[in-house]
Amino acid sequence: MSSTSLNILGAPLQTCSTDPMTGFYRNGCCETGPDDRGRHLVCAIMTDAFLAFSKSCGNDLSTTQPHYQFAGLKAGDQWCLCLERWKEAHKNGCAPQIKASATHQMALERVPLDTLMAFAVDAP
Repeated sequence: MSSTSLNILGAPLQTCSTDPMTGFYRNGCCETGPDDRGRHLVCAIMTDAFLAFSKSCGNDLSTTQPHYQFAGLKAGDQWCLCLERWKEAHKNGCAPQIKASATHQMALERVPLDTLMAFAVDAP
């Protein structure tokens, strides 16, 4: 356990990824705070379809950006995704799967638990 925050299952928030290092605070967890306007709450497992969708929406997550020390994401990488981007991808039929144990409970304020759990690779 890497945080005092809770996940969507009501348990301690687990690490999403440290390779690549993710999270708004770059601590591996989908934690949030007042300075995280994008609400990076969802631990999503990248797919080629989602990465293409995100790029088409103006958020290119797959291209290396050395000035941000960002190597770019590829299918299979886990990443703390903005909740609204996940919702947008869901609406467009290309939402990536998630890790429920590493998705912040605040996601439930905007997405029903059953919707998120339908995409969870670690559903109980």
